[in-house]
Amino acid sequence: MKNLTKIALGSALALAMAIGNVNAESGVDDNRILFGQSAAFDGPAAALGTGMREGIEAAFKEANDAGGVHGRMLELKGYDDGYEPDRAIANTNKLIDEDGVFALIGAVGTPTSKATQPIATSKDVPFIGPFTGAGFLRKKENANVINVRGTYDQETEAWIHHLTEDLGIKNIAILYQDDGFGRVGLAGVQKAMEKRGLTLSAEGTYKRNTTAVKKALLAIRKAKPEAVVMVGAYKPIAEFIKLAKKAKMDPVFVNISFVGSSALSNELGKDGEGVVITQVIPFPWNNSLPIVTEYQAAMKSYDANAEIGFVSLEGYVVGRLTVDALKKAGKDVTRQAFLDAVYNTGEFDFGGAVLAYGPGDNQGMSDVFLTVIQEDGSFKAVDKLYD
Repeated sequence: MKNLTKIALGSALALAMAIGNVNAESGVDDNRILFGQSAAFDGPAAALGTGMREGIEAAFKEANDAGGVHGRMLELKGYDDGYEPDRAIANTNKLIDEDGVFALIGAVGTPTSKATQPIATSKDVPFIGPFTGAGFLRKKENANVINVRGTYDQETEAWIHHLTEDLGIKNIAILYQDDGFGRVGLAGVQKAMEKRGLTLSAEGTYKRNTTAVKKALLAIRKAKPEAVVMVGAYKPIAEFIKLAKKAKMDPVFVNISFVGSSALSNELGKDGEGVVITQVIPFPWNNSLPIVTEYQAAMKSYDANAEIGFVSLEGYVVGRLTVDALKKAGKDVTRQAFLDAVYNTGEFDFGGAVLAYGPGDNQGMSDVFLTVIQEDGSFKAVDKLYD
């Protein structure tokens, strides 16, 4: 009888545990919540993936050091996709199906996000803070996607507005990455130009994850442009600017935020002075903003040697949004409760970065800022471009 009683008790316990596991949300247990990131940690876009990871982890450490969220520690598991869609797909499936993450966070790039977001959407997994301004991530049906940054259309409109109105420039050429990311930027530029009765004077392209830009330079140089707008990652963009300056080309170079500002400045060295980059996140050295001082303190706590910059600040804002939404979702958090917390809260004010959401609106911020690389490689925030 005693053995039968032990067997019965054991069976009841196993059943209770099974029921508990069925009811528990993926990636959530009594002590932690697990997030997954597929991003470029190697190759020509590595600084972008690394920056996003550092910012997110700094925000998570800040929360964990304060006791976590409802007693749970936040954990980030990441895999390198090298900025390649096929690898990103494999990583995403592994994170969801094998690692059992609660949500995906901090994806980097348009082609990789285009490949992985449908997987997350089909499995009702939150897709938080992708580092891309592509429009497809803002579609109403993608309610599991929570964006933070402005769109590429907003950035390209700002480019053409400032070039034409501040500087009176009409002869504008474009260099873009020959993939979905680059073509989104091209379409945005064309839209902004057509709005003003203008057309691009030249186009040049390069293949993703290469620095093969010489052919593009030859095509663009023939047009003698006053400005070259650029949609790409920092290594090929830096190579193009260096080669252009050697060829005595002196247009205004204007870059999209995805380029990775600090990485571009480091790659360019003395050739960086005067290069313009639009940003979609506050200035990381503006200590008058609470979000910036908190970010800098969190980064120092996370890694005293970590570089302060636009990419990691964006990652930190993504992390802060995630922490706040988890708090609002309550102790019995589910993926749907997390998403409801984002949309029902409406506005998250972090003191210098205000993110707004609502029914059918997963945008976050829409601001676009101008910055210019200085002689010493630092950045200056400007309101307009001057001749």
